[in-house]
Amino acid sequence: GRQIGLSAEDLLDLRYAAGLHDIGKVAISRKILNKIGQLTSDEFALMKQHSVLAIRILEKVDGLHRAVPLIKHHHERYDGSGYPDGLAGDDIPLGARIISVAEAFDILTSDVPWRDAMDQASALREIESCSGMQFDPAIVEAFESALTTGLVER
Repeated sequence: GRQIGLSAEDLLDLRYAAGLHDIGKVAISRKILNKIGQLTSDEFALMKQHSVLAIRILEKVDGLHRAVPLIKHHHERYDGSGYPDGLAGDDIPLGARIISVAEAFDILTSDVPWRDAMDQASALREIESCSGMQFDPAIVEAFESALTTGLVER
C-alpha cells in the first residue's frame, strides 16, 4: 500500500483487512480446513463461504466498515473467475487486490503440509506467472518493488 501511495486512512483499512481477511474460517469445519489433498466440490463450496462469513462477523464492528469490502473480495481474480461475486479488474477493491498478492506470497513462502516453502525468488516467479489472470499486474509490480526495497514486512 505504501509503495503505491495509499493515504494513511487507506493503509489503516488495509492493515485491518489484511489481519482479518480469513476470520470467516472460524465457521468452517476443522476437517475441511486441515484436509491434506484436494477438497471435494462440496468442501470447496463451503470453504469459499469464508469471505462472506467474515462479513457477517465484522460488518457491525465500529471502525471496520471500510475494511469489509477488502475482506469480502480478497479471493476475486483479476480475470473475473474468482469469488464471491466474480468481480474483475478495477471492479475489485484495490485493497483486496493487494491482499490477494500478499496472501499468495505468504502461502508460497511458508511450509504447508503438502509442500515445503518456496524461496522468495521462486514465489515471485509464480506470482508473476499469474499476473493479469489471478493478480492485478500493477499490484504485482508494486509488490515486487516493495519487496526489493524492504517495504514488505515478513
